[in-house]
Amino acid sequence: MNTKPIRESDDLSGKTAIVTGAAQGLGRAISLRLARAGANLVVNDLEIADLASTVEELSQMGAAPLAVAADVTDRAAVSRMADVARQQLGSIDILVNNAGVLRPTRFVDISESEWNWVMGVNLTGTFNCTQEVIADMTRNGWGRIINMSSTAGKSVSTMGGAHYTAAKTAVLGLTRAVAKELASDGITVNAICPGLFDTEMTRGTISEERADEYASGFPIQRLGLPSEVADLVAFLASDHGAYITGASMDINGGDLMV
Repeated sequence: MNTKPIRESDDLSGKTAIVTGAAQGLGRAISLRLARAGANLVVNDLEIADLASTVEELSQMGAAPLAVAADVTDRAAVSRMADVARQQLGSIDILVNNAGVLRPTRFVDISESEWNWVMGVNLTGTFNCTQEVIADMTRNGWGRIINMSSTAGKSVSTMGGAHYTAAKTAVLGLTRAVAKELASDGITVNAICPGLFDTEMTRGTISEERADEYASGFPIQRLGLPSEVADLVAFLASDHGAYITGASMDINGGDLMV
C-alpha cells in the first residue's frame, strides 16, 4: 500500500501552469488566482493583443506571465506553445483547459462548420493540450489537469445550443478516461462544471434582464463570480486536491437541484 505522506499546501511556487482562454472571464480569474498561489503563468488565447488586460493585471501583482497566442484546435500551434513554455519556464506542471466557445443556435439551424468549431474548441482543444503536456507530468511524477465543462455537461445548456451541450458532456467522459489512465503516474485529471457566471460570454449572449431572470430561479439567487471558479481550480491544482481525480465538480448555486 502506498502510504506516501501528503504535503498539505496550496503553495504552487515553482510550478508552471498553462491557462487557455485566459483573455477574459473565468480564464483571467483563474490566471490571477494561480499567480497568487505562486505559480509561473503561461496565459493563452487566440491573439496576443487579447491578453493585454490579463498580462497587465498579473504584472501589477508582481507576476511575470508568458503570453502565448495559439488556436487550441491546431495541434501544431499547441505544440509550439508548449515548447515556448518549456524553454522559458521549464516543465509544465498544471494545465487548465479553459478555452471555450458558445453559440445559442437552435439544433435545426446548426451548420456543419459551426458544429465543428464549437466541438473543436471545447473538446478537441482539451484533447490537444492534454496530450501535449502528459510527457512533462509523467516525467516529474506530478501533474494537475483541470478541464472546464459546464452544467450543460450534466443537463442541457442554459444559453448554448446542442453542440455546446454535446461538447461539454464529452469533456466529462474524456476527463474520467484520462484520469484512470494517468493516476499511476501521479497526475490528477478533474473537470469543473460551472453554472451561469457573470462573464463576458454570458453578458454577450443573453440580456441582463434574462440573466437576472435565470438567477432568480437558483437556490442561491445570483450569478456566480469568476473568482469562485478560480478558487476551486487553485484547490484542485494544490496538494489539497491530491486524492481527487476523475471528478466533476459542480459550482452552480444549486442550479441542478431545481
